[in-house]
Amino acid sequence: MKEINMAKTYNPKDFESRLYKTWMDKGYFKSSPNPDKKPFTIVMPPPNITGQLHMGHALDNTLQDILIRWKRMDGFEALWIPGTDHASIATEVKVVERIKAEEGKTKYELGRKEFLSRAWDWRNEFGRKIVNQLEQLGNSCDWDRERFTMDEGCNKSVTEFFVKLYEKGQIYRGNRIINWCTDCKTTLSDAEVEYEDQDGNFYHIKYHLKDSDDFLEIATTRPETILGDSGIAVNPEDERYKKYIGKTAILPLVGRELKIVADDYVDLEFGTGVVKMTPAHDPNDFEVGQRNGLEQINVMNEDGTMNELCGKYEGMDRFECRKAIVKDLEDAGYLIKIKEHDHNVGTCYRCHTVVEPRLSEQWFVKMDELAKPAIDILNNKDLQFVPDKFDKTYLQWLENIRDWCISRQLWWGHQIPAYYCQDCGEIIVANSAPEKCSKCGSADLKQDEDVLDTWFSSALWPFSTLGWPDKTEELDYYYPTSVLVTGYDIIFFWVVRMAFAGMFCMNEKPFDHVLVHGLVRDSQGRKMSKSLGNGINPLDIIGEFGSDALRYTLITGNSPGNDMRFYMERVEYARNFANKLWNASRFVFMNIEGDEFKNITREDVKDSLTLGDKWIISRANNLVKEATQNMDKFDLGIALQKISDFTWSEYCDWYIEIVKPRLYGEDIEAKKSALYTLTYVLEKVLKLLHPYMPFITEEIYTHIPNSEGFIIVADWPKYIEEDCMAKEEDMMETIMSGIRSIRNVRSEMNVPPSKKAKVIIVPNEDAKEAFELGKDYFTTLASASAVEITGDKSGIPEDAVSIVNDGGEIFIPLAELVDFEKEIERLSKEKDNIEKEIKRVNGKLSNQGFLAKAPQSLVDEEKAKKDKFEEMLKSVEERLVNLQEKN
Repeated sequence: MKEINMAKTYNPKDFESRLYKTWMDKGYFKSSPNPDKKPFTIVMPPPNITGQLHMGHALDNTLQDILIRWKRMDGFEALWIPGTDHASIATEVKVVERIKAEEGKTKYELGRKEFLSRAWDWRNEFGRKIVNQLEQLGNSCDWDRERFTMDEGCNKSVTEFFVKLYEKGQIYRGNRIINWCTDCKTTLSDAEVEYEDQDGNFYHIKYHLKDSDDFLEIATTRPETILGDSGIAVNPEDERYKKYIGKTAILPLVGRELKIVADDYVDLEFGTGVVKMTPAHDPNDFEVGQRNGLEQINVMNEDGTMNELCGKYEGMDRFECRKAIVKDLEDAGYLIKIKEHDHNVGTCYRCHTVVEPRLSEQWFVKMDELAKPAIDILNNKDLQFVPDKFDKTYLQWLENIRDWCISRQLWWGHQIPAYYCQDCGEIIVANSAPEKCSKCGSADLKQDEDVLDTWFSSALWPFSTLGWPDKTEELDYYYPTSVLVTGYDIIFFWVVRMAFAGMFCMNEKPFDHVLVHGLVRDSQGRKMSKSLGNGINPLDIIGEFGSDALRYTLITGNSPGNDMRFYMERVEYARNFANKLWNASRFVFMNIEGDEFKNITREDVKDSLTLGDKWIISRANNLVKEATQNMDKFDLGIALQKISDFTWSEYCDWYIEIVKPRLYGEDIEAKKSALYTLTYVLEKVLKLLHPYMPFITEEIYTHIPNSEGFIIVADWPKYIEEDCMAKEEDMMETIMSGIRSIRNVRSEMNVPPSKKAKVIIVPNEDAKEAFELGKDYFTTLASASAVEITGDKSGIPEDAVSIVNDGGEIFIPLAELVDFEKEIERLSKEKDNIEKEIKRVNGKLSNQGFLAKAPQSLVDEEKAKKDKFEEMLKSVEERLVNLQEKN
């Protein structure tokens, strides 16, 4: 028999790390293909190896852990694959900074091989850091299957994906506009560009027509790029400019002839309706230039300085050049005006340098054909977003997708598997380095020095982690995965890529559902950031309040797709809830003394179950049904709220109080049925709570006399038809309503709980049985000295307080509630105090000096006080008159 020795006080530090180690040692997180079970699979969105656990990670991982723990208990073969991301740019920046700080060298001075060695050292040093943090959160991942986006298996997958795309004609190398960071010296994906509101200007400039005094007025925010202008565009339907189509304008300061073309891209309503075309420095201009045969003139170096095509401006920084050109335009009479303009400016997510759209020869993935199957799986409902409002976001991105630039000018990452023949220029794409050129036979081959975009490997995550391209047992059993949990901010960048990669490589969707959550904001609704200094470290919360309290805080009130605010008051409430559960459980176990109370079954007590017992059993049964239904719909926050409300209110505040007389009484059978019901319902509560609060529920569960093993692998509660007792629930609600009414009246009359009073109930016909069965509950919970149930009102004292509710009418003799003389004395003193306050306020408000000097807000405050005190005085006087009449 179990020894029941729960600690007196709830302290998560006593058991959280101990329990996690136990779970790990017993292998409860592990999963393997099981033909007798349905699989339920989640792959963890891999956090960067440079990262520190933040509230977004905590929310994302808590949601995943809830789903995995629930499905594991519900009979599924639940697999949660953890992993980390190599994060090309972020990691390279960190390693470069370390080398510079410690050795004063650049990566180029070290050379690629030595630099990569240092990068792997970084990964080995810091890669486990965030994993250890996730363990503190309670993540029940299969850590034996932990993956890294640059491990041997993922490397193989990435190379296979690249080669497969290339062979199908979906990858090409070409000159296109890309996002360029002049500080990191690399291309950036759209996901790595952050937009900031910045103050800027529209510079209105004259572009004269050739051999004419006429000019077109053109507005630009980037005058430094006019050096790369090769054309002018107007809308073909714009009556103002139709006559200029096909003519030539002259580029100010430079003298270059610019062809005026017609293109639907130009917005008739925006700006002047005339747009300068700089195809090498703007993605839209590039497309217009492609359609109209405009020259691509790149006027910038990789470091953001102007190149040799810029004449006197060569060598200037782009923003320095902007100032110089604006001055020269003004001096030469080309500048019409400068108009202030606030606009979104793209910046590098790592260094916050303004991103430069720039023509560059890079590797690209053609997206048109790849996007179609990814669109179909959503339209066919094979892939579903929760909430479905994000369908539109997903489709909008895919239906307007551009070719994806996948090459990065970095060393840390998956090196592009393309080899260049140094003799004939042939490009060879292969899974492994070729020995000689397939065209000319030369052995002088050089691998492309660039690496692939980090998202290229992340796109394969749902199946590369299961062994693809090899045909593994795991891949066959666990794919497609069940749920992807992610924030709404990376639907475009990651979810879309996984969708088309899954369809291309596996001919199958990567997951059934995408559960989208919002951001965790501070209590003022602001995004947490270093610059605002409003970030909260989840580990600090865990250290002070425990992991369960943090998890509870993140999930209560959380709804799919919506941001949430993080309040410390909610953390304290979560800790208080855990404390309430702990104390209630300990109270139950303290009353289980003697072997006769430790192995009680339903059969033993079925004939002695009271109305209250049946009510709480039925309510717990309904809770199982409702909470499970909510979880099935991914309404995890609603489910938790229902579970915690039931636990705190119905189980702790009502049922435990109801059964105390039986626990302290001499009737052994009554005590048995009470203890059976207490432990039966408690076990259900603990199981329902376990996915949300795994540590405290496991610790309490191990003390339940009849429980076996650990709750993490216990069976999920099922709805039992026989436990549905609607009649008992209705009767108990009638009783509880009556008790609440009595409590309210006593509170309004300031009657202390220790003051007992007789309760007389005149029930409605349909409530008579309920009041008869629940008669004793009024004694326990409504401070009743005696309870009388009668069919008429003939013997009820005239001064009795009357309470009407749905079950009938309840009376309490006023003399038993109130000591008239003491209450009159107390109210008289209260009246005197209020009158003094009114006199003080009136004195202030009649003081002309105060009225003249005090701020209006202070005067208004005093007037409000006067109104409040006068209202209080009126109430006290009415109660005094009432009591004096009855005394």
